[in-house]
Amino acid sequence: MKTRTAALATLGALAAGALLASKLMQRARDTSRLPGSRSSSIDAMIDINVPVSTAYNQWTQFEEFPRFMESVEEVRQLDDTHLHWRASVAGKIKEWDAEITEQIPDQYIAWRSTDGVPNAGAVSFDKIGENRTRVKLHMDYDPETAAEKIGDAVGGVKLAAKGNLKRFKELVERRGVETGAWRGTVAPH
Repeated sequence: MKTRTAALATLGALAAGALLASKLMQRARDTSRLPGSRSSSIDAMIDINVPVSTAYNQWTQFEEFPRFMESVEEVRQLDDTHLHWRASVAGKIKEWDAEITEQIPDQYIAWRSTDGVPNAGAVSFDKIGENRTRVKLHMDYDPETAAEKIGDAVGGVKLAAKGNLKRFKELVERRGVETGAWRGTVAPH
């Protein structure tokens, strides 16, 4: 009797797993039917024990992103509003250019890709105490390959974003000061 019950439980678990995998694959197929759209998005946030200006100033040091973003290999700042990115996305090297579309010191930075990997987003910095800052990240992206779509469907991008924010927190709190700053403003466009 125990063997039959265990077998039925195993069969039920396998069926549930197959159903979940089927739904995830269907979601990946559905997003591929939306050419040119921003089919996925993530929101993540973290509280950091530094003043808002320290968190913001460090974030403006884009070329240091590989220090806390695991998949990012290189960011080159081409000018005040243009960046070139090189990263490993779902195991493949991808490159893209991005433009900062709005920037308000100690408050907000928004961007969008101009070629390559389709993405756009914003990061905001909110003072929640004398030496505490809440960093909120929102990003829209369009998974391109099957591996990217599966990774998105199972929450891989969201987990990566949360991990990146956690490492940013550790980097900034450990140092206690930013490594540089860009305090310019970029008007929305």
